[in-house]
Amino acid sequence: MNLKEIKELIEIVEASSLNEFSLKEGNLKINMKKGGSVSEAAAPAVCEISRPALQEEIPEEDTYIMSPMVGTFYNSPAPDAASYVNVGDTVKKGQTLCIIEAMKLMNEIECEYDAEIISVMVSNEQKVEYGQPLFKVKKI
Repeated sequence: MNLKEIKELIEIVEASSLNEFSLKEGNLKINMKKGGSVSEAAAPAVCEISRPALQEEIPEEDTYIMSPMVGTFYNSPAPDAASYVNVGDTVKKGQTLCIIEAMKLMNEIECEYDAEIISVMVSNEQKVEYGQPLFKVKKI
């Protein structure tokens, strides 16, 4: 749901006789509530939007390499090139794991420690969020 759709939804609720409205769509949750007294009846709706934090969904005992920024994930330096890393690979501290494109800049993401790649958590050209797990690893 984009910002324009949310604004339209707020306008519809404000114009209606509803006092409270809730919507849940995937990870997006919207709650709107109008004031209850007669003097507050013309007050605009209060809108609360919440998304669960990505890091709350991750068990603490697992080790993950997280995205340091918002952008587009690339697993190789070029479309026809081999991936930087694959499941089962052993990587050294400072080795490039992937590229995240942010604002037309290609940012190489390097491993901060020696590790084995257990799982690649995102696919090539996928949009990623700050703090989103990119790789599940086992420290060596």
